[in-house]
Amino acid sequence: MTARKLLIGTLCLGFWSSAAQAQDATLRFAHWLPEQHALPATGFKEWTESIHEASGGTIRFQMYPAQQLGSAEDHYDMAASGIADVTWVNPGYTAGRFPVSDLLQLPFIVSDTLNGAAAATEWYKQYAEQEMPEVVMCLIHGHYPGTLHAKEEIRHPSQVRGMTIRPANSSIAQLVSVLGGASVQVSAPETREALARGTADAITFPSGSTILFGIDDITRYHIEYPMYSSWQAILINRNTYQRLSDEQQGVIDDHCTGEWATRVTRGWEEMEREGHEHFRSSPEHTMIELTDEELDAWREAAAPLRDAWAERVQNAGHDPESLLNDLQERLAAVDALAE
Repeated sequence: MTARKLLIGTLCLGFWSSAAQAQDATLRFAHWLPEQHALPATGFKEWTESIHEASGGTIRFQMYPAQQLGSAEDHYDMAASGIADVTWVNPGYTAGRFPVSDLLQLPFIVSDTLNGAAAATEWYKQYAEQEMPEVVMCLIHGHYPGTLHAKEEIRHPSQVRGMTIRPANSSIAQLVSVLGGASVQVSAPETREALARGTADAITFPSGSTILFGIDDITRYHIEYPMYSSWQAILINRNTYQRLSDEQQGVIDDHCTGEWATRVTRGWEEMEREGHEHFRSSPEHTMIELTDEELDAWREAAAPLRDAWAERVQNAGHDPESLLNDLQERLAAVDALAE
C-alpha cells in the first residue's frame, strides 16, 4: 500500500482508532477559552472524565482550546461540518441564526444562572433540533450574570450614546444600537486589545473573566446590577453521535442533561462571583449602585429587544408568548427568573 493510500484510509476512519477496536472513539473537543479558565479546568474536565469512565474507557477526548481549530464565531459550523466532534458554542455570537435561544441572551431574563442552567437546558431541548439540525444539542448554560464594565462611570443608558461598546452577544449589540452607541464585534479573547487600542470604551462581561483576560486594569467602573447572561452550549456533530454504539450513545445522553448543565458551569460560576466580590472590595475599582429610576431606565431601554425577538421567532414559526411563558415558569420554579 502506498503512503498516499494509507493516509486516505486513516482519514476515512475518522475518530475510530481501528477496525478491530470499532467501539473506541477519540472525540475532538474544541472551544475558545484559555486552558487556565475555570470552565475547562473544572466543568469540561469533570464532564469528559465522567464520560470516559462511564463508557468503560471507550470514549476519549482530545481537547483543542483557545480557538486552535477556528475562531469563537465559527464553533457551531465546526461542529456541524465535523471539523470538531464536540464544540462549545455561544449561539448569540451569530445574530439572528438561532432565534429561540436568543431569548436566553436578552437582558433582565435570568437572575441566577447556576439554578437556571437545568431549566434552560430542558426548555431549549424542545426546539434545538429544529434550530440546530446538524448537531446534537447536549446542554446549555449561562455564566454568572454579567454587567457593564467601562473606562468611565456610566449610570444611565443615555450615556451610551456616542460610545463604542463590545457586546457579549447579538442581543446586547441591539441594545447598544437602540441607545445610540456603536458595537465592536470581537470575541472574548480579543476584548482587551480592543479596549487598549481605544476601539472600545466599555464591555459587557462577567466580572471574573475581566480579571482573567487582563481587562480589569483598563475598566475601573462596574455596574453592580446583573444585567444579562451570555449562554453557551455543548454541541456534538450528529454524524459523530450516530457512529457511536447504542451503549456509547446512552452514556452521552446521560451526560446531556439539566443536571450536567449545572455541574459543568459550577466552577465558572464561582470564578465569576469571586471576581464580582473583588471589584466590590478593591479601592481601585468603583461599583456603581443604580437608583431605582436608573434601573427602570435600563429596563425600559431593553424593552424593544423583546419585541424584536418576538418578531424573529414568529417568523421562524413559533409562538413567542408560549416560548416566553414556558421559560419564565421553569425559571421561576427554581428562583432564577429576573424580577
